[in-house]
Amino acid sequence: MTNTATDSAIEVCAGAATAGPVRELLHARTVQLGEGTEVRRLLPSLNRRMIGAWCFVDHYGPDDIAREPGMQVAPHPHIGLQTVSWLLDGEVRHRDSLGNDQLIRAGELALMTAGGGIAHSEQSPDPHSPVLHGAQLWVALPDADRATAASFEHHPELPVVSDRGLRATVLLGELAGALSPGRVYSPLVGADIALAAGSDVRIPLERDFEHAVLTVSGAADLDGELAPGTLCYLGCGRSELRLRAEADSRLLLLGGVPFAEEIVMWWNFVGRSGAEVAEARAQWQAELGGTGAGRFGGVRGYEGPALAAPELPSTPLRPRRRVARKP
Repeated sequence: MTNTATDSAIEVCAGAATAGPVRELLHARTVQLGEGTEVRRLLPSLNRRMIGAWCFVDHYGPDDIAREPGMQVAPHPHIGLQTVSWLLDGEVRHRDSLGNDQLIRAGELALMTAGGGIAHSEQSPDPHSPVLHGAQLWVALPDADRATAASFEHHPELPVVSDRGLRATVLLGELAGALSPGRVYSPLVGADIALAAGSDVRIPLERDFEHAVLTVSGAADLDGELAPGTLCYLGCGRSELRLRAEADSRLLLLGGVPFAEEIVMWWNFVGRSGAEVAEARAQWQAELGGTGAGRFGGVRGYEGPALAAPELPSTPLRPRRRVARKP
């Protein structure tokens, strides 16, 4: 998935995670994605820009697309990151410049490693299910791996942890001994947790990870109810997490070792300097309408033009901490 904003600012993200357990609510901003899809962007936010290596979180839906085309995101580029596509309802067709053409259904992991460069598109198929609901997440690649060869993984079967009204599907990393088959490049975890009405459970956490919880449906109780579309940052130092729910609820657990490296995020690129992302932008623009033989390559099967990159900001880079300074 892409950041389609035409006024994308360059952000330099660095700094330590919040030490010790906290409960910090991060508010979403609404963003129009491609044609017909509106998303709630939760990360990066004004107050926090990373959770472990997780550097981007969009939550969309549930949207009634029975009489709509659904998701229509034209080919666009990525560098220096992994995209994690997770559907709660519906299906999306992924095409990329490696030649992959894969229909992704709810509960299946689509993991794309951009590495040194890749392009892809995402579309609701025709015909498609009447409801579209999901999350798109990015993971920053560490410096040693960020120029790795691009790749795409599709995992229709994932490990599940069950316990007294809890069912947790492990997207990435490991939770309670269940290990995802998705390849990761830094210690992290991502899990889809379904809670039945009346649940009161505890799940184990890695103490050296920082964690956050995104409520996608219902109203899970974590020392207070979390409405759908709410991202709650939990800090570090927790060995377990107590979750309760009076009604059926669903949430995403995200965590990882605090990412120590500075990254520069702009549009769909994760780099280490403004010069690097400017070079990637120039290479993408040079490939638009070309033969697909450049750094990013062409996406076959998509009808329509690729996305042009927005203009780079005229202001110089301003280093920004992972956590905004308190007044």
